[in-house]
Amino acid sequence: MSTPISRPAILVLGGTGKVGSRIVRQLSSYDTNHLVLVASRNANNASSSSQSQQQSEDADKVRHVHFDWDNTDTWSNPFSALPAGTTLSAVYIIAPGSLNAETLMNTFVDFARERGVRRFVLQSASCIEAGGVLMGKVHAYLRELGQRGQVEWAVLRPTWFQQNFAEQENHLKSIREESKLYSATGDGKIPWVNADDIAAVAVRALTDRDPPNTEYLVLGPELLSYGDIASILSEVLGRRIVHVDLTAAELEERLQRFGMPEDYSHMMSALDISIKNGSENRTNDVVLAVTGSAPKKFKDFAESVKEVWGTGGRA
Repeated sequence: MSTPISRPAILVLGGTGKVGSRIVRQLSSYDTNHLVLVASRNANNASSSSQSQQQSEDADKVRHVHFDWDNTDTWSNPFSALPAGTTLSAVYIIAPGSLNAETLMNTFVDFARERGVRRFVLQSASCIEAGGVLMGKVHAYLRELGQRGQVEWAVLRPTWFQQNFAEQENHLKSIREESKLYSATGDGKIPWVNADDIAAVAVRALTDRDPPNTEYLVLGPELLSYGDIASILSEVLGRRIVHVDLTAAELEERLQRFGMPEDYSHMMSALDISIKNGSENRTNDVVLAVTGSAPKKFKDFAESVKEVWGTGGRA
C-alpha cells in the first residue's frame, strides 16, 4: 500500500496587508497545490469584505485564520485550521507593529518549528542588515538555524514601496489636496519597488523545491528622488506636483500630526536623512533573476492608480 502524500500549506502572516494580500492572491491564482492560510487579527470579520468573497470562491485554496502577535493563544490557530492530510510547510513572517518585537518573532519561529514547519520567509527591509535592529535580529536567527540545518529560510529586504504614495495617508492626502510631496531626503535616490514584485519574489521563496537559504535585496528598476517622483506624477496627473524638502525635525512633526508615535517618527526621519546621504542609491536584478519578469517602473504604477490622487489640487 502506498503512503498518502500530504498536501502542503503556506501560512501568510499579515495576510491582508500590502505585501501579504498580494502573496495570497498570487499563490491562489497560480499555485494549485498549496493551501494558503491567511492570518490576520481581523480574520473573524472577513465576511463583510472582498476577502470573504475570495474565501467562498476558493475555499479549497484559501482559509482565513485569526492570528494576533500579542495574543499567544492565537498562535496555534493556523495549525488547528489545517484539514486532514495537510501539513504546514512554510510561513511568511511580517513583523508586528512595534519597535521591540524580535524576541516575540523568534519565539514564534521556535513555536512553528516544534510543530513541523521547515521553511520560513521573513520580510525585512533594505536598510536593515542581518543582526541589526528590528527584523535584523530575526534575520540573523533564521540564518543561524539554517547554517545548523534546522530550517530552510529566506529574508526579503525590499526598498521603499511605490504603493506608499497611493496608500499612506501622509503622501496620499498631500498629493491629492496640496499637489505636494514632503520628505527630508533632499536629492537622495531610491530604487522604488512595487509590492507586486516583492510578493512575486516571496512566492518563489515559499514554493521553490530547492530552499533559498539566502537574503534577497528586492529593488525596483530605476533610481528616483522625491523630486523625480513629483515630476512623474506631474506628467501623469496633468498638474504640477512639487517636492517640499523638510528638516528632520519638520518631518517628525508632520508625521506625528498624522498619528505616528514619536519613536517611530524619529526612526523615519533618520531613514530619510540616510537616503539623503546615499544609502538607497543602488539597483540590482534580483526581481528579474528570481521571478523571470522585469520589475515594474514607477510611472506604470502611477498610471494604474492615478484616480486615487484626484484631479484637483493647487499648482
